Amino acid sequence: MKTIFNWLGLDWKRVKNHCRTTVNKEFTDIEPSEDFKRKLIISEHSPIRLLEIDWSWKDIPSWVSVHWTRHKHEKFVSTQRDDRKDHTVSRSDMPQGTPVDMDNYANAQQLIDIFRKRLCFQASPETRALAEDFKMALHKECPELSDALVPNCVYRCGCPEFKTCGYFQMFLKYMKAQYGEEDYMQALCDISKRYAAYNKMLEEEWEADEHH
Repeated sequence: MKTIFNWLGLDWKRVKNHCRTTVNKEFTDIEPSEDFKRKLIISEHSPIRLLEIDWSWKDIPSWVSVHWTRHKHEKFVSTQRDDRKDHTVSRSDMPQGTPVDMDNYANAQQLIDIFRKRLCFQASPETRALAEDFKMALHKECPELSDALVPNCVYRCGCPEFKTCGYFQMFLKYMKAQYGEEDYMQALCDISKRYAAYNKMLEEEWEADEHH
């Protein structure tokens, strides 16, 4: 695992209570159910922004960090300034692959938006590998949020890119195998079932990789 969690702001009771305010209900001390958590995250209602993750990646290529800085979240990348660190090579001559450390801070909505792009196979393999690593690590801490991190094609039920990578076509075949020729379209139109199928497919891919 490359992903290091520095802090996890996963107070679901707080999230639930602010949801209750929006529908004119009082706070309670009752923990929300897993079903509530999954439905709320998939709905992307504003209280999910109270779920926050602070994490680090160490010694990643500088050019990979640039991909992640494109997104709307807080990020802190180790400098390559000559007067801030002893370098054997001038900053002007450093290759793009020079290792850097990167800290990140994002709420659940930002993560959902970011990972639609970074789990896509149009992203560079190295950048996508970090996205999968984060998703795997997060699953141990907050499976409800981790399972909502999906590529754009799974979210939109179709590829929006100029040129498709073919992943969604493969996903459709998987859905057919899971639900059958007659029922897979109905399942595909159910976002919860679509996300569940993607995560099951991804877990099977991870397990297959571990055995090779």
